[in-house]
Amino acid sequence: MTQKFISIEGIAKRFPAAGGGTTTVFEDLWLAMERGTFTCVIGHSGCGKTTVLNVLAGLDTPSDGTVIVDNQAIEGPSLDRAVIFQSHALLPWRTVLGNVAFAVSSKWRRWSRLEVEEHARRFIALVGLAGAEHKRPAELSGGMKQRVGIARALSIEPKILLMDEPFSALDALTRGTLQDEVRRICRETGQTVVMITHDVDEAIYLADRIVLMTNGPQAVLAEIVENPLPADRKRHDVHKHPLYYAVRNHVVDFLVSRSKSFGDADKAALDRRRPPVVRPGAPEPVMLGDAHPVPPRSDIARPPVSQAG
Repeated sequence: MTQKFISIEGIAKRFPAAGGGTTTVFEDLWLAMERGTFTCVIGHSGCGKTTVLNVLAGLDTPSDGTVIVDNQAIEGPSLDRAVIFQSHALLPWRTVLGNVAFAVSSKWRRWSRLEVEEHARRFIALVGLAGAEHKRPAELSGGMKQRVGIARALSIEPKILLMDEPFSALDALTRGTLQDEVRRICRETGQTVVMITHDVDEAIYLADRIVLMTNGPQAVLAEIVENPLPADRKRHDVHKHPLYYAVRNHVVDFLVSRSKSFGDADKAALDRRRPPVVRPGAPEPVMLGDAHPVPPRSDIARPPVSQAG
């Protein structure tokens, strides 16, 4: 069986509940992703999508299970994983160049100032902000700020780009423009992306696979939808593809009805290590045995734990 680039292996997240006991946000999540793929995760608020993203980023620790990236277990934050949040999170006292250069110098500490700025300028130009390098965040529009956030994340050349609804606060025109930019950049660079979204059309346009989660608490991964649209799809042609509405209707139907009615019996019957991979437009769900993670292994490289003192 081929080793996957990202392997989420049986993770769960629990919190203490008021009055004693625990609340399980999600449990027994299994998911594998190939290098260079774009995966979108969709589910209603409260199912733990952002928590899963935070676990991938190393900002949160699962109650059970582990996440393995490039054959190494995640034990904390790393510059190998870049996060783009809903808000731009820029340093207001730094310019566009200063914000991106700060990330670059954090990863390559031995680089000269000239090397850092040259590298930062390349990614500023990549997101279409050449000429705005010396503006501060207060002088930028919302879309421009988010472009700086994208440039900053890409400038450290991460193994994984993690995005938590990065376009949700933008107007429709700016959101569409940035979706086009992100899709272009990720295809040109071969970037591996995991993105949280509530926008079905955004997921269909951007993603290679759409992961569907049931409602929380005790959410589970219900399905993986393989996007049948061509990889070189264009925004103005997406809705014309004969399988577009099959994909859209399938995801919308899940969110409207099936995610809420997914009961204990359904969860018990679900093979969580091999969630069904669905290709809308095909006569029936297709199980792809080699597309799923392997059981936890004991030979995973783990970062050394430093000893205080």
